[in-house]
Amino acid sequence: MSNETILIVDDEKEIRNLIGIYLKNEGFHVLEACDGEEGLQLVKKHKVHLIVLDLMMPKVNGIEMCMKVREIAEMPIIMLTAKSQDMDKISGLTIGADDYVTKPFNPLELIARIKSQLRRYLKMSVLHSSNREELEVGDLRINTATHEVFVNNERVKLTPREFAILELLVSNPGIVMSAEQIYEKVWKEEAFQSENTVMVHIRKIRERIEANPRNPQYIKTVWGVGYKVEKVL
Repeated sequence: MSNETILIVDDEKEIRNLIGIYLKNEGFHVLEACDGEEGLQLVKKHKVHLIVLDLMMPKVNGIEMCMKVREIAEMPIIMLTAKSQDMDKISGLTIGADDYVTKPFNPLELIARIKSQLRRYLKMSVLHSSNREELEVGDLRINTATHEVFVNNERVKLTPREFAILELLVSNPGIVMSAEQIYEKVWKEEAFQSENTVMVHIRKIRERIEANPRNPQYIKTVWGVGYKVEKVL
């Protein structure tokens, strides 16, 4: 039985129900949304492994949702639409969709396409996770095995604590972490008045890796919340 989560985004309830029945029979966990706006919220709240996405919907349509999803995630997207013109297919694939199915469709064919996309995606995820010695964000590269840091291919020296903070942020691109979270994960102890300690270390890291520490390219401050490294797609 599968345990991957499939998100179905379609404004036709009958279509969502039909696809959902077949997916649940295959053991998948199913989420449903009636438009792109609701679909985006589910992507942000849940670990979604694949999206079946209708092209024509109210509020946020399939093209808009696909583009916004590609800003934050890399799971496969199968576009679903009643249109069959080549330009619609090209538009969907160009903005980030992985496959394209035209209504009316054979549910068994759609399930086969979903499984095919999932196999490729999960295989690539395993390969990616097994090669985590090298982490990159733009021109910043860190090697978790040798504890080396390079900016524009030039080695930068960091203390073990500074390296641990940088590794933590780069390993979680796009995630905002508070000073307390950083302290507890790096220092391995309960945070108590730790904000200044973390701030000092962040400042020192920026002095070493940023061309302009006052206008940082890598480690961003989210005022009132914490720090993050932007995700580069």
